[in-house]
Amino acid sequence: MLRKCLSCLLMLGLCLGMGAVAEEAPNPHAMPNPPLLKLPIAFPGPRMENTPVVFQGRPLLVQNVRPANVKAKDFYLFVQDMRTGEELTRFGDAFSFVSAFVEGNTLNVFATENTDDDWTHDIYRFCSEDLKHWNKALAMARQPGEHLFNASVCKDEQGYVMAFESNQPVQWSFRFARSKDLSSWQEVEGVRFADTAEQTACGNPTIRYFAPYYYVVYGAWRWKGPGTWHKYRLAETKYVTFVARSKDLALWELSPTEYPMIDPVDGEGINNTDADLFEWEGNTYIYYATGDQQTWGTIRVALFAGTLKQCLESHFSERVAKIVFDARQGKYVYPNK
Repeated sequence: MLRKCLSCLLMLGLCLGMGAVAEEAPNPHAMPNPPLLKLPIAFPGPRMENTPVVFQGRPLLVQNVRPANVKAKDFYLFVQDMRTGEELTRFGDAFSFVSAFVEGNTLNVFATENTDDDWTHDIYRFCSEDLKHWNKALAMARQPGEHLFNASVCKDEQGYVMAFESNQPVQWSFRFARSKDLSSWQEVEGVRFADTAEQTACGNPTIRYFAPYYYVVYGAWRWKGPGTWHKYRLAETKYVTFVARSKDLALWELSPTEYPMIDPVDGEGINNTDADLFEWEGNTYIYYATGDQQTWGTIRVALFAGTLKQCLESHFSERVAKIVFDARQGKYVYPNK
């Protein structure tokens, strides 16, 4: 009965959130979007990056504070209990672009070091079993002249996979690395989710794995590249979230839905990006950033009435032609072109 009621609410929320459609998408065979209900929840701003996790049976939200126009020393990471709102721990001074991954009884937090004179540097791993004592070690070092940003980690049959964001060769883009132990990482050579052909943004990746597919949820532009293949609820929308899947990290199919996976509605500004997601009691919750990416922003939450695997799979259909991103050649390949 609860699942049936949630489904009804999701359909109502989808209809209420539609608003005016700015233009027709060029794909007349696009599939309907799976119903996501945007919950009436907003966190105190400004906030962007976050990762919801289940750690030792508790739903937690791993976050960072990265205010504009302040010194890097004032940035920090913190963990919040999602049921009580209590801040459980604060650590990682001068770090931001946070993500998290739970393995057994250990909470692994990945974040990027910030500086005042040279922007962002390397990605570090913080790990703890009690949220009090944290071990810190370098996870992914930048290349000369490079700046690293968001990272996300998942587990597969070979070990662990990281998607990490960079300003090279395109700002914004991301690459992949593998690890056997979450400590030592080796970049996957020859594969870059970087749109060198059209120079569009592929940012803030979140990676998950459900055999045989890897899924990446990532931020992109509305006005160029694959962004022009969707409908939008608001004319002023600029930044949205896509989802793509791949069996080998090299060729990626984009979800062929009418609208992006996450698309702004009234009150959310021009931005729905920096999405992360987790499963809790049989439902999937997507935490994402809204705002204008300059003067204001907050975190909001969308609900899918089903498991995380079901949520990601529901964004794809074998019967609909898909845009493909070739991560070896650095370009999108469009149907019928």
